[in-house]
Amino acid sequence: MKIKFQADNDLDEDILRAVKRLQPTIDFQRAPELDLHSGIPDSEVLRLCAEENRILVTHDRHSMPSHFIEFIKQHNSPGVFIISRKLSIGKAAEWLLLYWVASVAEEHQNQIIDIP
Repeated sequence: MKIKFQADNDLDEDILRAVKRLQPTIDFQRAPELDLHSGIPDSEVLRLCAEENRILVTHDRHSMPSHFIEFIKQHNSPGVFIISRKLSIGKAAEWLLLYWVASVAEEHQNQIIDIP
């Protein structure tokens, strides 16, 4: 199955826009489309992404990994991609597009992918 991405509330939306400019057909949903907002617990973000079968794309290296580990003890997750804030918008978009083109969603189940 083709990868579907979900932007976390903290993701720089310029990355999402850059990905869509590179590949307009990519399924990359903005945070408000899944009702993600500040204050929503990471466990709930992961649950909503799992329900929608969407890989979460985030900058959150602080709390998301520990919540993800706890989440996958009881549930399956489509996965999480953590993008470094030091990476340029263009490079981040290229990395996400590369994953979208070169892999399928099932390859990332229950995994955290660090995009440096």
